Amino acid sequence: MNLLGLIKSFIKVVEAGSIAGGARSLGLSAAAVSQNIARLEAHLQVRLLSRTTRSMALTPSGSLYYDKVRHIERDLEAAQLAVTAVDSEPQGRLCIASTSAFGRHVLARLIPRFSALYPQLSIELITSDSRVNHAQQGVDVSLRITPQLDDGLMARHIAQVPFICCASPGYLEREGWPQSPEELKQRRCLVFRYPVDGRFLRWGFVRDGLRFDAEFGDVLISDDIDVLAQMAVRDGGITRLAEFVARPFLERGELVPLFEDGGGNRAYAQTEPMDIYLCVTDRFALTPKVRAFMAFLQEHLGDEWRVKSRA
Repeated sequence: MNLLGLIKSFIKVVEAGSIAGGARSLGLSAAAVSQNIARLEAHLQVRLLSRTTRSMALTPSGSLYYDKVRHIERDLEAAQLAVTAVDSEPQGRLCIASTSAFGRHVLARLIPRFSALYPQLSIELITSDSRVNHAQQGVDVSLRITPQLDDGLMARHIAQVPFICCASPGYLEREGWPQSPEELKQRRCLVFRYPVDGRFLRWGFVRDGLRFDAEFGDVLISDDIDVLAQMAVRDGGITRLAEFVARPFLERGELVPLFEDGGGNRAYAQTEPMDIYLCVTDRFALTPKVRAFMAFLQEHLGDEWRVKSRA
């Protein structure tokens, strides 16, 4: 009897909330996973799951057993790492989750270089602004912004991304240049809405050491930063973009930066940067492959991502 396989089926079913969901994550049929659960219950001589045609729930014994075995794969991996050479080559599957824009514009250009350094790694990149569950989706490490941080994860600051308020020359010619962030509430702003909870991404500014958020009046909304950039290029209004998104539009003159230079203007305020965090489930998840990826990011993001306050 493959007891570890039976336990793995049980863990995946609990994490997914259903037999079918657990089966999908394992790449098995629902019938096979259901049989595995039954074999495990027979081996333990206790009922782990209370299930009907419509619902499934842990029994008290099942809840206790899950708490004891839910980290068994991680612990086995840690044990294996403990008896292998410290400088062993990172290998196996590395699943990275990232916000859509950071994954599309930053990680997509870096990962081929990282993969070339570690050919024994099989790398998967998930880009999504929706909630990502490390356990359920098999994620080793995720890159998140501050509003996406999860109390259940261990987060390490990895980068600080400059943000730029900008608009098209056509829009500014038609509506005029705003002189301070306070004027944004009289302009049309193109704002990002989080898919998870429906909140707007705040536009933070710093003036004389004090932080404040811009107020919005008329808005156009999207849950995709690149959509907002395209709206701005087409004279849709003022938007706030990560520097790595805005850069090509600025270089081509399709967008123009706002609030760039104080010039003695007391209304001037610095656009607040965005912090990026590398997140893992806990310290045991800092495996050689995750550490290698973290070191690679720290080296290749470099000084360009260390933003110094100008306010």
